[in-house]
Amino acid sequence: LAETQFDRFLNRYDTLIIDEAHERSLNIDFLLGLLKNLLPKRPDLKVIVTSATIEPDKFSKHFGNAPIIEVSGRTFPVAMKYRPLISDDQDSADLSIQQCIVECLREIEQEERASAKAPGDILVFQVGERDIRETAKFLREQNFRDTEITPLYARLSHAEQSRVFKSHAGRRIVLATNVAETSLTVPGIRYVIDPGTARISRYSHRSKVQRLPIEPISQASAEQRKGRCGRVAKGICYRLYSEEDFIARPAYTDPEIKRTNLASVILQMLSLRLGDINTFPFLQSPDKRFINDGYKLLEELGAVSKDRTITDFGKKLAGFPVDPRLASMLVVAAEHNCLREMLIIVAAIATQDPRERPHEKQQAADEKHAQWQHEQSEFMSYLNLWNSYEEQRQLLSSSQLRNFCKKNFLSFLRMREWRDTHRQLHIHCHQLSLKENKQAAGYDAIHRALLYGLISQIGQKDEKQQYTGPRQRKFLVFPGSRLRKKGFK
Repeated sequence: LAETQFDRFLNRYDTLIIDEAHERSLNIDFLLGLLKNLLPKRPDLKVIVTSATIEPDKFSKHFGNAPIIEVSGRTFPVAMKYRPLISDDQDSADLSIQQCIVECLREIEQEERASAKAPGDILVFQVGERDIRETAKFLREQNFRDTEITPLYARLSHAEQSRVFKSHAGRRIVLATNVAETSLTVPGIRYVIDPGTARISRYSHRSKVQRLPIEPISQASAEQRKGRCGRVAKGICYRLYSEEDFIARPAYTDPEIKRTNLASVILQMLSLRLGDINTFPFLQSPDKRFINDGYKLLEELGAVSKDRTITDFGKKLAGFPVDPRLASMLVVAAEHNCLREMLIIVAAIATQDPRERPHEKQQAADEKHAQWQHEQSEFMSYLNLWNSYEEQRQLLSSSQLRNFCKKNFLSFLRMREWRDTHRQLHIHCHQLSLKENKQAAGYDAIHRALLYGLISQIGQKDEKQQYTGPRQRKFLVFPGSRLRKKGFK
């Protein structure tokens, strides 16, 4: 909403509550900036900002030294134990994370036997899916008695993720990514084992891509993890790093606006006439390098002119609920008579891949997914999958369609999300009077539209069999791609 529209919207209310502010998403920071400008005009408006791990002093200062009210939830005491990955034996090598986890588990067993306690569930934080699988295999080889090892990560099916909420006998060890830190509460946890690292999404202004490097978590995230085991009874948190390491860490995780590409933010601000991003009252101002990068990308797409004003093309892109690069593909696709196909492809790129590949059934999943594979393009494979699913959706009942997805290793929920995103994009294209093609588009037209949004991602194979892109970036085709061995120039 433009600031004037936002003002009119709030005129109906006298109180606004911003919940989960600690997530510090782009939307949250945008909203806080809008309110900063609006409050002097609306002194009667009450704003309440709530969060579990907020920076209260910074938020208070942002809103003119607003009062801070602390409301403590009901929690149980949590004992802290630091177990850095260093062996006690000077002649031995340092412990691996997996070995250290096992030592913590043995210590928990001994303490429970000594105090005659019933076995309690354990939450072990891991960096990603690969680490979870390797740790799960390592723990199963230790033959812990009456113990269930339960992985939890995003690519698992809905049924597999739901296992953590079902009752069980004995002890359960949940191996989870940082999704279990704030987004999801695993019930019944008495112990937490925290290696102290996570994958944090960060934009690289050099490579021009959003990366997921492994980094030490902040103190606030560590405290949030610790709190997972103090909800049902007294808990114990094992940190696999030293107390000195914890104290040296930053107090809070960087907000999204300081670690993401800002092209979308800049385009929205120009479209809504919110002023210069350099002077907008963000809680924390973004890096100037990222701002310049955002403008360069928008200029590359033709969304802004050289004097950094929005163009007519940019105004069209601003209304789409996707990245400007994806939006540009749709606008250009209408000119190349391939909008119908590009709506499907862009919706697929903007959502999570619906194809599931369970670790224990990888070959079976690959065989099922091969029926939709295109020999020359991963993007065209999305079209084959969509057409197959739509054909079945017209013929089958809801339960039969779920069985079709299960049989073919597809996530029913993600397929529905794909269709919902497609519908939103379709409606907006209709509002812009972008016409869909009635005849099927060919390979060339579709890929010309794709390249408009990905012009800086083109590469040419060199003598080392790598691809060299703009600014001398080196890259390879994703190892899981069937096109990796094709050797395209």
